[in-house]
Amino acid sequence: MARETDDLADVVDAEEDLEDLALEDDYALNPEFVSDVADALDRGDAERLRELLSALHPADVADLMGFLSADAREELIPHLDPETLAEILSELDSEIREEVLEHVPSATLAKAIGEMESDDAADVVDDLEDDKRAEVMAAMPELERAAIETTLSYEDETAGRLMQREVVAAPQFWTVGQAIDHFRKDGDELPELFFDVYVVDPAYKPVGAVPVSMLLRSGRQTPLAQIMEPVTEITVDLDQEEVAYIFDKYHLISAPVVDTAGRLVGQITVDDIVGVIQEEGEEDILALAGVTDAGRDAGVFDIVKSRLPWLVLNLATEAVAVQAINVFQNEIAKLVTLAILMPIVASVGGNAGTQALAVAVRALANRELTAANSMRIVTREMTVGLANGAVVGLIMSTATWFFFHDIRLSVTIALALVINIFVAALAGVLAPLTLERFGRDPAVSSSVFVTFVTDLMGFLSFLGLASLILL
Repeated sequence: MARETDDLADVVDAEEDLEDLALEDDYALNPEFVSDVADALDRGDAERLRELLSALHPADVADLMGFLSADAREELIPHLDPETLAEILSELDSEIREEVLEHVPSATLAKAIGEMESDDAADVVDDLEDDKRAEVMAAMPELERAAIETTLSYEDETAGRLMQREVVAAPQFWTVGQAIDHFRKDGDELPELFFDVYVVDPAYKPVGAVPVSMLLRSGRQTPLAQIMEPVTEITVDLDQEEVAYIFDKYHLISAPVVDTAGRLVGQITVDDIVGVIQEEGEEDILALAGVTDAGRDAGVFDIVKSRLPWLVLNLATEAVAVQAINVFQNEIAKLVTLAILMPIVASVGGNAGTQALAVAVRALANRELTAANSMRIVTREMTVGLANGAVVGLIMSTATWFFFHDIRLSVTIALALVINIFVAALAGVLAPLTLERFGRDPAVSSSVFVTFVTDLMGFLSFLGLASLILL
């Protein structure tokens, strides 16, 4: 018995040592560990491969798949059992998951999907090609197939697609003891993770919720109706960004999802919302830069196709902006110094506009900037623009005097910077507000508009003032 205990301890220690080798301090995969996995795949060493993978959390295995080549991923798939595959598929990036799904046999994939929560299962099935989807669905039990088909019937990026259909519900006339006894008896039917027991009326409409912690602290004879709390219902057609906002505002851990008739059809938990917040945040950041998520395995052509249109649009707006230079070409010819200093005014204005734009887009996304306070925010940004313009203008005028010893030139560039930074701050907040008012995504095209305004105003203000003051 002592030897068995020692052997078990050795195995545990070995797994912990292997896990330490796999991950760095920031939880990123160690490059040497990735190389060991690739070497094991090249040698066809299944035992070593299982040993390496056993040290990783499914999320780390999904990360590992992203670092491997497409051929290596294909070789790795047969070494994953359906249960492990189910955990990994829900963690994979969508581009890599689509590629992996092509190489998983339909029967194996059907078993793996059966191990997943309904929301994750629907996402995987949605990524399948039509022919393979039909094969996989045909291999699944009827109840699981019907649940996935129902989930896929909802619009993408809505609560209906985000929710999991597995919920814990109890009638309002039950007591705590009846609920606990029922859950213990039918434990296999319960979701793997849940936070609330939803109390429903005879029409299966939620009338309240009992947190699991409250359920465990209450006496067996306590009616659920006595300890239940109000619930914030989510409708199946609500946009997932709105759902995330509701969770954040009301500090929810889970929420019931109801259909158009108000009947309970599923639940959304906070782990799903974390993914939505990250996804929406990434989309806004990329849209602000005018690009899309290329992914680790994206081809050059796809990346060029996603970025080129915005560059062409920016080229068109800049072509309009530089017409201001053309108007003042005689003035520039008389005083070459203008050509040296002119880009500074436009560049600083562009940075000021980007600062205001980033703050405005974030405020709009978080519902901190609305019609109710828009005038106050715009006024604040205008004041900030004037203050920053005055300080930057003073610094630049001092530097201009130091290098060129021309007081009129110093005054010109100082005034131009004040004007352009003021306009940049105004454009940075008004552009996303205007786009939002017209129902457009403020993160997508605001940056092009702000850049156009700051460049045009930078050239016009500096060269216009120079023509009045210097020439």
